[in-house]
Amino acid sequence: MDHQKTPLRLAGVVRESIVDGPGIRMTVFVQGCPHHCKGCHNEHTWDFDGGYMSSVERILEEAAKDKLLYGITLSGGEPFTQAESLTVLAKGAHEMGLNVFCFTGYTFEKLYSMFDTHPEYKALLEQCDWLVDGPFIEEEMSLMLHFRGSRNQRILNVKESLAQGKAVLSDIN
Repeated sequence: MDHQKTPLRLAGVVRESIVDGPGIRMTVFVQGCPHHCKGCHNEHTWDFDGGYMSSVERILEEAAKDKLLYGITLSGGEPFTQAESLTVLAKGAHEMGLNVFCFTGYTFEKLYSMFDTHPEYKALLEQCDWLVDGPFIEEEMSLMLHFRGSRNQRILNVKESLAQGKAVLSDIN
């Protein structure tokens, strides 16, 4: 990799979370979202010009300092709007022995159908271990769900989903 920093527009970072995936996780909230789900609890992340600029390298440096981390979670906003930078982040996380959990308002099927026009979506998915897919639907909201906000959302095993070309539920559902 060259000496330039890989830019990311962020809404914020939670250094240690236990609600955004399995184990203790660093959660990276990207700025910018096209979905605008009714009842979204991260509405402040919608504006593509909001938040602040940071870099993948800075996030990885901070993650490396925390020996308790089990993984990194990509949330938002919509992570796939910054797929190229987040692919670099996810690769770096894996190199550090961390796993990657990702939230998206897209369904797996929609992302899969866009691989030809958005190869960066496939590259990011290939670096994810789990994917919570689908928009938040306020009428489907439940506080009893593990790591997701509404009943329509699924926790997918990304490696198996990509291998089979269809959504495969994770065992952490």
